[in-house]
Amino acid sequence: MDLLDYDAAIAFQPARPASWSGQPVSPADWDDARWQLKNRVQTLGEIESRLDLSAEERAGVLLTGTKLASAVTPHYFSLIDPGDPGCPIRRQVIPRLDETLDDPAERDDPCGEDSHTPVPGLVHRYPDRVLFLVTDRCASYCRYCTRSRVVSGVGEQHLETQWEAAFEYLANAPQVRDVLLSGGDPLLLSDNRLDKILSRLRAIPHIQFLRIGTRIPIFLPQRITPDLCATLRRYHPLFLSIHSNHPRELTSEVREALGRLADAGIPLGNQSVLLRGVNDNLEVQRALVHKLLMCRVRPYYLYQCDLIRGSAHLRTPIETGLRIIEGLRGHTTGYAVPQLVIDAPGGGGKIPLNPGYVIHHGHRSTLLRNYEGKEFLYPESRDLARLLP
Repeated sequence: MDLLDYDAAIAFQPARPASWSGQPVSPADWDDARWQLKNRVQTLGEIESRLDLSAEERAGVLLTGTKLASAVTPHYFSLIDPGDPGCPIRRQVIPRLDETLDDPAERDDPCGEDSHTPVPGLVHRYPDRVLFLVTDRCASYCRYCTRSRVVSGVGEQHLETQWEAAFEYLANAPQVRDVLLSGGDPLLLSDNRLDKILSRLRAIPHIQFLRIGTRIPIFLPQRITPDLCATLRRYHPLFLSIHSNHPRELTSEVREALGRLADAGIPLGNQSVLLRGVNDNLEVQRALVHKLLMCRVRPYYLYQCDLIRGSAHLRTPIETGLRIIEGLRGHTTGYAVPQLVIDAPGGGGKIPLNPGYVIHHGHRSTLLRNYEGKEFLYPESRDLARLLP
């Protein structure tokens, strides 16, 4: 990517089109989250009226009623290049027939969450952290969704959170310090509903940190209102992890929404998923992480795509992620370098991956290499102690 392309990639552009469904759309409507949700693109006819679908895409849309629903907000859909079948936005949300291909390595529950569920709606996999699934709905549906088995309401398995049992479990688990709200997307809930959930959690003395995982700022930035931010700021320390995969997703509306959250004192991190044809090269990742920092969002995790059933066409080799991290480390600020991780299949949790910077670890010293490939010898402390008087 040359300088001109990089400059274009990190520029913030508005997503608002002049018209929608053949009719002029007013700024007031476009900026209304309820209008956005009401006008989501969902059916084959709605998609075909806006995109020239390939045979693979058309067949994929027809099959979405049996696995994971198809729905895209106007805001996000407007970022699709209708003339580019390989558009990185399009690949994330438009179904393809590839989703029906069966890979024996893939699983309905790739991270083993169901086996770590003490109460319906809670996943307790790490000693001091709990995942709280508060909804099964999203503003738009990613085709690589880790929880496609329960999200969107069209699969065979359904999310059945037992609210009082979940709060009781947390109240009686003093080792739990950190609760992450996820789903589905928690910010799709009303301000009042979020307030009730957060207040119940904050009333439990041993819960120190609250977190929310969301893609709403990317799919539906109109939802990030001053009232929502005022609700969230009452529950500090509260952290928010967004999910952006490509610099084109970071529009001027998204930057404003993220700014409102940051101004409310909410630390923001980003979790990307490494996806073939979307962000599986260094140039795109560099533009993404730099643009995130301009939005006051710290790149946090870069995930190797989970072994989600029907995701083989989007997964990349592990080596791809390692090359990207190596291309970032030392070539940009450390704040811009996410941690590459694999969520171990079957429920092993997140495992960090790093390029091989340790060449040899010996009894007396460790041989290291830096980002330039230069080697450095670091003596172990016991060797230094021998030199002391």
